Amino acid sequence: MSSSNPSSIDPRSLGKVAVLMGGRSAEREVSLMSGTGVLKALQGQGVDAHAFDPATTPLGELQQRGFARCFIALHGRFGEDGTVQGALELMGIPYTGPGVMASAVAMDKLMTKRIWLAEGLSTPAWRQVHSGADTRAAFAALGSPMIVKPVREGSTIGLTKVTALEQCDAAYALAAGQDPLVMCEQFIAGDEVTCPVLGTGEQAQALPVIRIVAPDGNYDYQNKYFTDDTQYLVPCGLPEGEEAAIQALVLKAYQVLGCRGWARADVMIDAQRRPWLLEINTSPGMTGHSLVPMSARATGLSYEQLCLQVLAAAALDNPSRA
Repeated sequence: MSSSNPSSIDPRSLGKVAVLMGGRSAEREVSLMSGTGVLKALQGQGVDAHAFDPATTPLGELQQRGFARCFIALHGRFGEDGTVQGALELMGIPYTGPGVMASAVAMDKLMTKRIWLAEGLSTPAWRQVHSGADTRAAFAALGSPMIVKPVREGSTIGLTKVTALEQCDAAYALAAGQDPLVMCEQFIAGDEVTCPVLGTGEQAQALPVIRIVAPDGNYDYQNKYFTDDTQYLVPCGLPEGEEAAIQALVLKAYQVLGCRGWARADVMIDAQRRPWLLEINTSPGMTGHSLVPMSARATGLSYEQLCLQVLAAAALDNPSRA
């Protein structure tokens, strides 16, 4: 069975599948939308797939009910951060997406940036902050505008774009309300793009880059999931050679973190056309507004085929224990 060619995958060979959705994170609502889409797609192709919400049913039930593998459609903490991955490792149930370490590191934006920097990959300057005073000091060092955000959240939850010193205390308080770890990041003005990766190791491939044009340049939670005002450009329309360079950068960013299966990296391109890595999502959204299906579609891979391919690649970090 080849995970690179969905048409060669026998849905019955995948066994009983749990689509993990919902969960306890701040992104529960989006996760339910993603999971519902994935569940319908898998069932429509003959997969024996079932919804499973870890917020309402103990994970141990996965073993008791005889699930053979899991499609992780959870977003944020307790789903994308290595915790669920670790539980599934202990139960010996293969799962989609990166393993325990890569999931935990990618969820932590500070650790991600430290690794990327050590590997010579470009990422905006940042400071970890512990108070409003620290945030004001970061604003003086990083300049205006500056992004203040929780270290371990996604979907722009708890994020503020600060343009004046007097905004710093409120921005810190908002981020700290989501996560005790808070960071400030230099704002990169320019084109906003995202690039998914599918596969593992040397077989991993970057998909087409998507350019995001949000209303007033504000790609926030509302504009990500609940409006049709944001434009997503595929083909991205970037200058010749630039898309390939971004794909190569994102592929390396994926590989140095030890990712497998799939993920999606967000990138800003500055006025000098230099790309800057922002973060990587190891359980990408699969809603009607989501970006990985959009990029896959540009290669001829349908939403349903994408779900099947990702599911077929489900694995364990340590399969020898099973």
